[in-house]
Amino acid sequence: MKNTKAGAVTVIIVLLILIFAGGIVYSFVRRSRAARILMAAAGTPGRTGPASGVQGSVPDGAGRTGGQTRNATAVRAGTVSLGTVENNVMINGNVIAQSQVSIYPNTAGKITELRFRIGDTVSRGQTVAMVDPSRPGELYAQSPVVSTISGTIIQTPLNLGDTVSTQTAVYVVGNLAGLLVETSVPERFSTAIKPGMGAAVSFEAVPNESFPAEIYEVSPVLDPLSRTLMIRLRFVPDSRGGIDPRIRAGMFATVSLVTGSRTGVPVIPRSAAINTYGSWIVFVVNDEGLAERREIIPGLGNEEIIEVIGGLEPGERIVTVGQNFLSDGEPVRVVE
Repeated sequence: MKNTKAGAVTVIIVLLILIFAGGIVYSFVRRSRAARILMAAAGTPGRTGPASGVQGSVPDGAGRTGGQTRNATAVRAGTVSLGTVENNVMINGNVIAQSQVSIYPNTAGKITELRFRIGDTVSRGQTVAMVDPSRPGELYAQSPVVSTISGTIIQTPLNLGDTVSTQTAVYVVGNLAGLLVETSVPERFSTAIKPGMGAAVSFEAVPNESFPAEIYEVSPVLDPLSRTLMIRLRFVPDSRGGIDPRIRAGMFATVSLVTGSRTGVPVIPRSAAINTYGSWIVFVVNDEGLAERREIIPGLGNEEIIEVIGGLEPGERIVTVGQNFLSDGEPVRVVE
């Protein structure tokens, strides 16, 4: 029985070897036949070249290497120029009132009167609510709750009949004439943040518009948990000397903060540079129409352009579209 099984295995192995060998022979025959056909079409045995009439070859001097022609890759190109580049950081924040104060009663008791609603304006010293401090079996005169600042009611956390203590806020009053944007900056940008730096603030509620602002306050310390620096920005007054009425406290804001700027430096489109294994490279189109791989040293940058500290000179042509599939020395055809 064992001999029968061993014989069957041997037969199977021999058949597999024969099939594999047959495949190799068949592939070799097909390749030899294709080579003979190509040599016959070229008219010169064993050699292909310009006389072969192969379609799509490039002219002399534009991609000829080792006596053979190569097809040119269509690309778009631009010129390294001098310009101004700004380094921007995009962060999110919230619009808050420049000053907001909670109004507390002078005595504990029940709320018997609330004289204002959210959005109403109050003045300093104005009575905003009444509290009855009476207890079962004891009657006392009602105690007024007085606003300590002038502003707008932005929160009313209580209802009539609620019991309050001297630590319970009846209203929150804010000064909406001076709105701020509160946000946090990542640690890597913290050393560049200074009061007075400009920024642009945008809102989902006001699409396609941005509002100028400047840094107003900078925290002296970083948050050890989030590794961020808390800052506050104030809006630059408009032509009327105020803040756009569409901006309201509590809005979600997107802040574009300029952390650095350089003028008169070589710049290129960010899309032209390829970041590969920590190195930045571009492809320069040389006088022979070949793509020359060049490593560059980037400087400041944003989403559109980057500064080039080294590796390129103003006036050089670089590939801006189609560079991702190029190799060094490859012929290119610039398409306008």
